[in-house]
Amino acid sequence: MIPLSLAEIAEVVGGTVEGDGAVTVTTPAVLDGRQVEPGGLFVAFAGEHVDGHDYAAQAGRAGAVAVLGSRPTRLPTVLVEDAQAALQALAAHVVSRLRDGLTVVGLTGSQGKTGTKDLLAAVLSSAGRTIATIGSLNNELGVPLTMLRADAATRFLVLEMGARHVGDIAELTGLVAPDIAVVLNVGQAHLGEFGSRAAIARTKGELVRGLAPGGTAVLNADDPRVLTMRSLTEGPVLTFGRAARADVRVRGLALDRLGRPSFTLRTADASAPVVLPHVGAHQALNASAAAAAGLAAGVSLDVTAAALTTASLSKWRMELRDLTGGATLLNDSYNANPDSTRAALDALAAIEGGRRIAVLGEMLELGAGSEAEHRDVGEYAASRADVVAVVGEGARPIADGAGERAVVLADNVAAVDWLRGHLVAGDVVLVKASRGARLDVVAAALV
Repeated sequence: MIPLSLAEIAEVVGGTVEGDGAVTVTTPAVLDGRQVEPGGLFVAFAGEHVDGHDYAAQAGRAGAVAVLGSRPTRLPTVLVEDAQAALQALAAHVVSRLRDGLTVVGLTGSQGKTGTKDLLAAVLSSAGRTIATIGSLNNELGVPLTMLRADAATRFLVLEMGARHVGDIAELTGLVAPDIAVVLNVGQAHLGEFGSRAAIARTKGELVRGLAPGGTAVLNADDPRVLTMRSLTEGPVLTFGRAARADVRVRGLALDRLGRPSFTLRTADASAPVVLPHVGAHQALNASAAAAAGLAAGVSLDVTAAALTTASLSKWRMELRDLTGGATLLNDSYNANPDSTRAALDALAAIEGGRRIAVLGEMLELGAGSEAEHRDVGEYAASRADVVAVVGEGARPIADGAGERAVVLADNVAAVDWLRGHLVAGDVVLVKASRGARLDVVAAALV
């Protein structure tokens, strides 16, 4: 965050100051008062059940010097009618002040966004100070909060951009036009809200349409819906993937006994070997996307390869843990859709061990085709796992697809009890579901 007085913030967002306008904010904005840093700005929202203004004093004790909200608090406060619009306006202003010398990368896709964002942040960090989305804070609030973490020393700003409706990404690129736009894939995540894959593709394409003049589109050569997005820009395009036509191509992909990929990244004039510390063949595609974006940002392929080898991922994404008793946990419980679940099941199958147990919960927001999608995932799971433990009533169609390999468990408590009673040394356990199913609780109980 660049230092700004409350008077300056009020002028930017069209608000008024209640209290001392000379108070200066020096650290990033937060929505959770417990996360504030000394000198920070607490953004208060008045929700249906919780009013953030009531926590201003708590934020002050943690170090907040001011509040951005819709009513006065005990701290100096910038008063606005719409806190979300004000937060976005402030973020756009801060990044516009930093634009010289700052490269902004926007990244979207139906699955793999956060993992690829983590890999790309590692790549760019090897060339300069990089600010990237924390976890999956990729919506209309998360993106401006990430933007406000940038300061004068920031060289690269990586913004993961999610969407649930047509126009969501266009709104985000309206805050900052990216210099590099990375589109990973067009899948089925949030199909219930979008209504069709065509609508999802149109929304992901908004990132390419929103590029800054002369900006580079980085597109998946293996996904036809993504590849057609090259027509949405007159600027340069780089492609990635396993296809022979990809500008950054994955060659010689192999997995070790823990399902971790090694491969070669090849361009027209260079190649570099990569060994990833993460589980799953799909990570190679994510790495090629990060490499292509890195090249667009001026990071050489050999430097990129070295950074990928030591990169880490956000929590609850393909985390491999040894359990007491000799079993192994593959925790991919943060979120799920049919495509990402199949990728996780492939990773489970690739890990050497005894029985492979897939603990699967409901995949949310799939719309009218939800039951069929769950059943199809169950069939796929039966081809990859020895036991398919299905958790919760909403996931029951998975059991229908998995047939005799399925075990139906009523809830997370029942899942923990069953696993504790059945796991033996050598077993490999995958835990995977949409965030709302909270299967991270099951994973945590096992650890």
